[in-house]
Amino acid sequence: MTKPTSVDEDAKRLAELGYKQELSRTWSGFSNFAISFSIISILAGCFTTFGQAWNNGGPIAISWGWPLISIFILIIGLCMSELVSAYPTAGGIYWWAAKMGKPIHGWFTGWFNLIGLIAVTASVDYGCATFLNITLSRFLPGWDPNLNNAFILFAVILVLHALINIFSHRLISTLQNVSVWWHVFGAAAVVLILVFGPDSHQSMSFVFTETINNSGFADSSYWFYVLPLGFLLTQYTITGFDACAHVSEETQGASTAAARGLWQSIFYSAIGGWILLLAFLFAATDVNAINEAGGFVGAIFDSAVPGNLATAIFTISTIGQFFCGMSCVTSMSRMTYAFSRDGAIPGWRLWSKVDANRTPVNAIVFGCAVALILTLPALYEAPGGVPLAFYAVVSVAVIGLYIAFAIPIWLRLRMGDRFEPGPWTLGRRYRVMCWIAIVEIVIISIYFVMPLVPSAVPFSDEFTWTSVNYSPIVVGVMVLGVGLWWALSARHWFTGPRRTVDMAEAFDPAGAAGPAEPAGPAGTPGDPADGPAGRGPAG
Repeated sequence: MTKPTSVDEDAKRLAELGYKQELSRTWSGFSNFAISFSIISILAGCFTTFGQAWNNGGPIAISWGWPLISIFILIIGLCMSELVSAYPTAGGIYWWAAKMGKPIHGWFTGWFNLIGLIAVTASVDYGCATFLNITLSRFLPGWDPNLNNAFILFAVILVLHALINIFSHRLISTLQNVSVWWHVFGAAAVVLILVFGPDSHQSMSFVFTETINNSGFADSSYWFYVLPLGFLLTQYTITGFDACAHVSEETQGASTAAARGLWQSIFYSAIGGWILLLAFLFAATDVNAINEAGGFVGAIFDSAVPGNLATAIFTISTIGQFFCGMSCVTSMSRMTYAFSRDGAIPGWRLWSKVDANRTPVNAIVFGCAVALILTLPALYEAPGGVPLAFYAVVSVAVIGLYIAFAIPIWLRLRMGDRFEPGPWTLGRRYRVMCWIAIVEIVIISIYFVMPLVPSAVPFSDEFTWTSVNYSPIVVGVMVLGVGLWWALSARHWFTGPRRTVDMAEAFDPAGAAGPAEPAGPAGTPGDPADGPAGRGPAG
């Protein structure tokens, strides 16, 4: 008798969870780790949101804030690792919520997760476009790095990422692996440039005790309002690690590999990011120049090292951000595919289709198009040149993703001993860790919908709409819309995850069968092909 391969066992486990193996299971455990490590991308978030921490807290928001917030994020990741080990599906956290709770939990989790992933894709690709805009101006003297050119580059990058994900399924996993080493060696190169390139460095006292408040808010609010806003740097950079779950149906040995990849991507990114950020701070000798640039990290490079070395840093970061955005599109499209597979997204039949190469092409195009629309406010320049639209998209990403993380973590806490863990488990430590994770998510979700500058405070004399942090508007509209949709319609037909295969059919060990047409929402008007109601949640 032939011994079952790990792919066979993965397909069997997936069938137990209710799904046929439709996506191509070709990713190694390292590739699974690589996608989250690439999405976290210290070459992206540490560069693009550095100014948020510099202006809202200064060096201590970075030198102390990064490791402190990283610990909380690692706890969140460990809680999620236990869940992906038990339920390794492309739906990820949406599936977990529906499985451990009710369809309403899966409904809201899925929509928060989807909006968060689209916002992450938008923010990463816009950040990449911003850095590419600056890098091109350094190579091409006639290039004008204005907002219009940045948005055009953003659109081009989105299209490129869509095309790579559509036509290069096997190449994607290879590029994820390349991305890991680019981030490791690229970040190391930046650190070495900033260690040996400058003529002088800042003191330990400056890096670990200096406070800066360029927010415009009163100094009296520094500790309880301004400084926490600076933590957006860490909270945004170390996110998107749910990608390990979203590609678990493409990962070999997913029950252990995805769990391990998730928490390790956070751990190694936290260490590497802290070293990189400390290098920034020690090289930040011209504080006035950085303040005049609105806290933009590029001012550190231009003032600390020769022009060719600064250009090298910009180039390294831009390429790293390109890899990051590519990974974001992969994760976002898998979530869109999985959520559509269960009938939750309008036009679900279209978004849940896979092509002959087992790639969710329509889901990729859908997510990239929405990301483009979400970023349109970036065409309008905010007062003072601070990229408030970018930070708003960042806030939407953080809030959407972390609320989506909180719901299944809370449901797992509520289940207690009724939860059936996979091979990777927290054991009895789950209780205290789940509570810490939930409290941290609640706190950051409140802070990141608050005004980022005084001119964004409603009813103030200096209020202007171009300064508004529109993340609460986006999140509020989403909650209201999704809530009304649930109350008026979806609760009658959305049953959560539905099986696309029965265990009685066993599974195809060779994985040769074509994609199964997912069952439609029972009772959906105008869709008689859906058949009778009763296709309830798997399990």
